[in-house]
Amino acid sequence: MELFPLDISAESPRDSHLPLSTNQRGSVNGTWESDGVTFFIIQGLASLGEKRMILFVILLLGYIIILGGNSMIILVALTDSKLNSPMFFFLYNLSFVDILFTTTTIPKMLSGLLTDVNTISVPGCFFQMHFFVQLGVTAYAILTVMAYDRYVAICDPLRYTAVMTRPVRLLLVAGAWSFAAFCTLPATSMSWRQVYCGPNVVRNGWCDLSAVRRLACGDTTIHNIVSISFAILALLTTGVLILTSYILIGVSVSRMGVAQRLKAFGTCAAHLTVVTISFGSASCVFISYRVGKFSPEDRVIVSVLFSALTPLLNPMIYSLRNKDLREAIRRTVSRIRPPAVIPTKDVNTVT
Repeated sequence: MELFPLDISAESPRDSHLPLSTNQRGSVNGTWESDGVTFFIIQGLASLGEKRMILFVILLLGYIIILGGNSMIILVALTDSKLNSPMFFFLYNLSFVDILFTTTTIPKMLSGLLTDVNTISVPGCFFQMHFFVQLGVTAYAILTVMAYDRYVAICDPLRYTAVMTRPVRLLLVAGAWSFAAFCTLPATSMSWRQVYCGPNVVRNGWCDLSAVRRLACGDTTIHNIVSISFAILALLTTGVLILTSYILIGVSVSRMGVAQRLKAFGTCAAHLTVVTISFGSASCVFISYRVGKFSPEDRVIVSVLFSALTPLLNPMIYSLRNKDLREAIRRTVSRIRPPAVIPTKDVNTVT
């Protein structure tokens, strides 16, 4: 998931050849006066030509799998009485966030791959930007909460049910959403207050914070500082807390017997895999924005694929690594599946 990417490319942020959507009044004392842009154009992968259809099919199939897999986890966690542990409560909240996260961008990207010009209104652009970043941070925060849940389950199992009560679980999830809003609102609200007088082409697959900020007419130095500060706060806070939880888990596991170690590893394996993929994806996107050898199209493809990677793999990883979840899915599917119709023979005989 991509959070607050800072595009530090030396390329001019406002190239003259890009299309405008403003009624410009000219320049006074070196500053632009205009009515402002009325919409943004999402450049995305328009330059790929016929290859766009290949990406369209891949993205559509991935989106269907994301919706289906995460919806199945939510369904079984809410309806199966055997999945009443805190772990599954946090898991279906993570699945809900993953569905919203991908829905903020993928449908618009799919429509853009089918049209020559992909436009979005100014309010729509900033709403997409805000929710994309906030939901991304929320997912990291819920992964942090899940790490704490695993820490309590392994390091203090006798008090697990007493600690992870339903009010505590609700408070932790609410805290994850509140933390994400706190880290997101300053940067996105500053983007909203910027003046955009042209050009209006967003060089990404969606209204990315850094790509839109490069289109602003005024000085964005303070905006850059605020963005990177809250990005560091979001990533370091979640990363350090997750790392601390697993260090404490490792210390506790080192004192256990072999059988208990294997059980503890099985308990943490799925979550640790998801955390590794999630932070690894963010690192790949970060590097792609800063390596000069990547073309703009390659950067967009990397951003799109890695942003959808974690929501795509989450249901698969937890389904493969968790026996209780697999059995709950089988029970749910068997309840939904219509009963087989047994054909009856015609017993009428001709006399």
